[in-house]
Amino acid sequence: MKKRAKKNVATLTDVAREANVSTATVSRCLNLPEQVDPKTHARVMIAVEKLSYTPNFGAKIMAERRSNTVGAVIPTMENSIFARGIQAFQEELSLHGYTLLVASSSYQPDIEEKQIRNLVARGAEALLLIGYQRDSRIYQFLENRRLPFVITWAFDQSKDHLAIGFDNQSAMEALAEKVLNLGHKDIGLIIADTSNNDRSHSRLLGIKNVMKQYAIDESHLAVEQTTYAIESGAAAFEALMQRPVKPTVVMCGNDVLAVGAINKAKNMGLNIPEDISITGFDDIELATVIEPNLTTVHVPHRQMGRRSAQTLINMINTNQTISDSEELSAYICMRDTLGKSAR
Repeated sequence: MKKRAKKNVATLTDVAREANVSTATVSRCLNLPEQVDPKTHARVMIAVEKLSYTPNFGAKIMAERRSNTVGAVIPTMENSIFARGIQAFQEELSLHGYTLLVASSSYQPDIEEKQIRNLVARGAEALLLIGYQRDSRIYQFLENRRLPFVITWAFDQSKDHLAIGFDNQSAMEALAEKVLNLGHKDIGLIIADTSNNDRSHSRLLGIKNVMKQYAIDESHLAVEQTTYAIESGAAAFEALMQRPVKPTVVMCGNDVLAVGAINKAKNMGLNIPEDISITGFDDIELATVIEPNLTTVHVPHRQMGRRSAQTLINMINTNQTISDSEELSAYICMRDTLGKSAR
């Protein structure tokens, strides 16, 4: 096989020579186009396209000590739980000239720590993190670097770290009250591992608190912990329905699990909500696509993303690492999967 000759990467000087302008003019065309004559700008951009030129951001970072890059570490990219929020986060960053770098931790604390350190090493000027639960060494690392960061998808006024999110516990308490007021006493819960997921832990605690208020013993709560996937929700639902005392309602830690539960319930010949009620949490697009439409908790995804971006940009521009936390509202979407207790 004939080897292809390796072509040299185009430089700023190459673009200037091709467009017959100075390197300073090329730089202004790329960074301050409004200061350049439109005809000159057009000629330079034709040269940029012809030579497939891209700026050397590594050199730019060293020269300006700015990367105009913000990082985000999310637990998973395998489903749409975080999609709307991250999309809004990126849109807002882009309006202000920032680029987003996204990494996934697969719900593994050690992977998240590596991703955080890698993003910082690559020049991220701020970070978006999901939930509070991580080793204190990571927070100390970020504080020592004086790097702005914001916690989202959670809000706890007892915590010191800046957060723009919602109270998972109170949101699930509100849904649990709806469930119990419809006469349900035997509750099944499908939820993620609560040991390293503070959002999941808070949602479980919310259900337990309401059961206590209604004088219902915790023995009436059957919990299946699993991974966030439709097939996992289906398997966990089947396991709940094989217990000696079957639940009359299955509450799910998110909509992905709830969709799996609904599919399995229908496969088992159960009518929803006449035979079994099912609820979710998140209000992602799946909630209104599945039949019957899912009763769930609406999470302010886009508002979290937008406000987090605005806050981080302000912190970067003012050289601050501290700002005010902000609690956003989550609310119940009553649809078709929650009804009165079957017994």
